[in-house]
Formats: sequence, structure tokens, C-alpha cells
Amino acid sequence: MRALLFALSIIAPIGPAAAAQDSGKQMTGVAPNAPLAVPPASMVVEPVGMMIAACDGNGDAVVTHDEMTQCVARSFAAIDTAHKGSIGFIDYSDWARRYLGDPNAAPGPFEMDSDNDNRITLAEMQAKFDTIFARLDRDHDGKLTRAELLTIRANPGGYGDDSDRKHKRR
Repeated sequence: MRALLFALSIIAPIGPAAAAQDSGKQMTGVAPNAPLAVPPASMVVEPVGMMIAACDGNGDAVVTHDEMTQCVARSFAAIDTAHKGSIGFIDYSDWARRYLGDPNAAPGPFEMDSDNDNRITLAEMQAKFDTIFARLDRDHDGKLTRAELLTIRANPGGYGDDSDRKHKRR
């Protein structure tokens, strides 16, 4: 039993700081046994891009305009359970929560409601998605690849911005 405790006491300190000490490198500003921080993502996907990526019907990692159109129609029908042909803003919020991940994700209901009647039709939703598809289709080939759905953030996590310095001057 003592041999087991002795062995455990020898191998127990295997955190980032201990690993750095063992390798001869010094880690400054890191508490002993603290996990290393993961840098913020430099590439992100817009909620609408994530939904469009899920529209890949044949699994080839490319979304055609037709695949997206069919997918938007299915998602609209899943919310328009009364088959009215239009949904209100509360129903749209339910749609956005389910398909965009959050009821406040863009595009919002006011962007979708092109005739300002406080109702969103499938045609209005399809028209907005057509505009989004055209914006994301950087090579204009009528298909969206995963690379086209990514947004590169120039300043992830606020590194290097002056917001902290502005507040400290006051």
C-alpha cells in the first residue's frame, strides 16, 4: 500500500505547469495545474450558414440552391402546422430557435417580412434565403461549400483592440 501511495505521489503532479517544468520550459503567468486556455475561434459560422449547411441532402458537403430551397420549405412547413401559408413573428421566433439556434439570430422576422404585414410567407422566406445564398456563394457556382459558409474573424476575442485602453483613460 505504501509503495502505491509513493508511486502516485510521484506521478500525480502532471498538470501544464508540471509538464513545463519537466520539459525545462518555464510557463509564466500560469497557476500550477491550471488548464491551458483555448484561443478564441478565428473562423465562425453564421447561424443561417449553419442551417444552410444542414440542408446538404445527399451528404456531399456541398449545398446546392435546390437543396436549400427544399430544406427551407420543409422547415417552414414544420412551423406552419395550421397550414395557413404564413407564420406570425412568434411562430418565426420558434422557427429561428429550432433552425438557427436562437430566436434572436439573424435574419430576424422584420428582414423576412418584406411586405410589412406582420406575417411571413414561404415565398418571403425563400426570397431572403436566395439573397443570403447569393451573398455566401463567393465563386458564383450555384453551390455552397463549407469554406464559403465560414466567416473569418479578423480580431477574435477582442485581442489587440483598443476598447480596454479607452476605458482605462477615464
